[in-house]
Amino acid sequence: MGGNGAPAGTGVLRPHPRRLRVLAAAAALATVQAASACTSSPAPETTGETPTATAGQGPIAVELNQSRDQYGKPEVQLQLTNTSDAAVTLIQAEVISPFFQEAISWMPAGDDLELPPGQPKSLPAALPAATCEGRPSPDGETAKATVLVTSPGQSRPRQLTFSASDPFGVLRRNNDELCLATAVAAVADIRLGTQLEVAPDARTAVVHLVVAPHPAADRKNPDQAARSLTIRSIGGTPLLAEAPRNPWPANLTLTAGDVPRQFPLHIRPARCDPHAIAEDKVGTVLPLQVTVDARQGAIRVPAGAVLRAQLYDFVTRSCMQG
Repeated sequence: MGGNGAPAGTGVLRPHPRRLRVLAAAAALATVQAASACTSSPAPETTGETPTATAGQGPIAVELNQSRDQYGKPEVQLQLTNTSDAAVTLIQAEVISPFFQEAISWMPAGDDLELPPGQPKSLPAALPAATCEGRPSPDGETAKATVLVTSPGQSRPRQLTFSASDPFGVLRRNNDELCLATAVAAVADIRLGTQLEVAPDARTAVVHLVVAPHPAADRKNPDQAARSLTIRSIGGTPLLAEAPRNPWPANLTLTAGDVPRQFPLHIRPARCDPHAIAEDKVGTVLPLQVTVDARQGAIRVPAGAVLRAQLYDFVTRSCMQG
């Protein structure tokens, strides 16, 4: 079932309860929900555009993207562009992709959103659970967008359905990362410790990578006894780098049932320009190259709020040493 109450792939938008204050939209969408009961009330005007991955083929073009500060949330941007000559009001938008189990949905937090002609609007949308089995072939990756809009002078909203453009492969990449993270989490919990150990001269520090394999006899996952993962390497970030005299560990193989372990990571600032911290997005999120089962790639291990503040303070102090 989709997050809006409809099975993924139906293309019928179900509004959030707060949207029911919009009487026209409520009546129209209630009609869609009751269509199987053969009611005679009017439904939203629907337009099926010719499927295409090229933006600009319909009155509204939808393109998927992702900003750096959305990595690891997980979240993407739905970029909508009104390609018509008149403004329209957006009530709701969703994208259905075979890479995800439910629709990727957006709805305004307050008033509906006006889309002026030719002005792109980037809307954040959370990603639902990824589809990790039976992934589509490249020919079956097309994402379908459905939007609910109104225009001046219209008595009811229009539901438009057409293909969404994903020029940067955002959906496939996030699917890869989420499925890999799920496979890793089935074997062990990986996190960063909460305390930073700063050297007396403040030029280097130690952060601990904590790996806690699950018990081999975990009743919820009885197959874990035969599962293992390998941390092939640990990468730096735009803010943090490996201390040259103390290289980070590599090729660490852990199996379900192993005792929890902590790996000290000696760090130094990767950069000291004035914008290093002020403009930081992913500087406290360590990328780990891992292999588990038949999957391999990078997972991201973020610092918690306490450690993140300590890391920012360390970089500031260390850079002041000259």
